[in-house]
Amino acid sequence: MGEKELRKGLTTGAHAFLLFCSALTDFFERKKLAICKINKMDNDDLDVTKGCEIVVCISDNLHELNLNNITHNPSVFLVNSNKLSIYAGEGVGVVTKKGLKIEPSFPAINPVPRDAIFKAFEELSSKYQNLDLKCTISVTDGEEISKRTANSKVGVLGGISILGTKGIVKPVSSSAYIDSVKTEIEFAVKNGYETLYFTLGNSALEVAKKYSNEEAIIEIGNFVFDSIEIAVKEGAKEVIFLCGIGKMAKVYQGFKNTHNRFGVIDFELLQKDIEEELGFKVDIQSTLTVRGISQELEKYGLLVEFYKMITKKANEQIKLWHKDSNVKAIILEQKDVLGW
Repeated sequence: MGEKELRKGLTTGAHAFLLFCSALTDFFERKKLAICKINKMDNDDLDVTKGCEIVVCISDNLHELNLNNITHNPSVFLVNSNKLSIYAGEGVGVVTKKGLKIEPSFPAINPVPRDAIFKAFEELSSKYQNLDLKCTISVTDGEEISKRTANSKVGVLGGISILGTKGIVKPVSSSAYIDSVKTEIEFAVKNGYETLYFTLGNSALEVAKKYSNEEAIIEIGNFVFDSIEIAVKEGAKEVIFLCGIGKMAKVYQGFKNTHNRFGVIDFELLQKDIEEELGFKVDIQSTLTVRGISQELEKYGLLVEFYKMITKKANEQIKLWHKDSNVKAIILEQKDVLGW
């Protein structure tokens, strides 16, 4: 039986765009407050917004949209004699720091879905004149959902971001998570951090916090290759990559993603490399874990050399992937050896 095909979905940006088109059409038919809402499609991506309720409201009256006490700037689009102002409704964040694609004090609605909404407004309003419409995009419980994202770290406060570039969430690439990593890297680079810390796991994260501001620390999940590729493209000067011995062994063996569904460590290759590098033949049949191998090598005074071997080979593999990268891979178990 073949492996189950993973479900694709639509981004929050695609949902907001479709809701806007529906709400604007509804407004033109009734000439009063139009409200459209939908629950975000489920999919097999790593996506905290799955199932959330997205709401778009359109009116020509600020009072109807409860925008009397608004403190941020709307995204404004002018075409012919018509005007559209988009506000962050309840549960959608507002940008408060520089370094993102959106300037501070504006709604955290990425340029692609925002511009798609503007284009739809231009087309759908072409028969009208002197419009001055206001639109809110909201996400029910969005502020609570945002606590499971990196929004507050990069200065997006009050809710989630409306994201998307192509509209489709592709679960095979876990695009939502990678997009989040990309946003954090862009933010850190633009804010002048010369050294970024990539962490894989809670232990790595706690270690990195001792040496850097949280804004320069990116939890990359299992997406080692993708994260380093983004760092290179964004011009990161230096990356310290921290993870445990088990995951680092996967990196040295060429795993671009260290999640178990992409495969397991080749222990015969590990045994061969240990014998060639350290002159010791480890019994892999009785120690089919990297931790078990570490414990056996420790008995013979070879643990430090084993750590060095894994680190060296992991760094060599990263250079094979991205020759222009400046990444220093360090295993957590080695931190004391390196004076961390």
